[in-house]
Amino acid sequence: MLELHGSAYSNHCMKCGRVFTMADIIRKVGVPTCGCGGVIKPDVVLYEEPLNEKVLQTSVSMMGEADTLIIGGTSLAVYPAAGLVDYFRGRNLVVINLGKNSRNGSATLNISAPIGEVMRRAVLDRPLAKEA
Repeated sequence: MLELHGSAYSNHCMKCGRVFTMADIIRKVGVPTCGCGGVIKPDVVLYEEPLNEKVLQTSVSMMGEADTLIIGGTSLAVYPAAGLVDYFRGRNLVVINLGKNSRNGSATLNISAPIGEVMRRAVLDRPLAKEA
């Protein structure tokens, strides 16, 4: 699994680059700041920020090699992430999403339910949501 848009579990100071964990951030009050005075930003891609080029290239490579692709919790409306699906050449496309997206018609399996609910049930070994 690649975190294309990053993760809030990793954070860094925008001034000095020092790395902070989620536990560090939770202990802070208000806007988290570093000892150097810089603002601490989660390592996520915000609107109009570029995606990490290395992660993007790895994604394209993995899509081309994958036998099964699970698309979950997305409308597939925002590029470049939505375009990554075009690199998938495998046999099994699974779409888990509460609403429709552009890949429902070509999916091997469609599950119309919130991604968090489906994954929680999968981990707890409960039946998955009804197939759409």
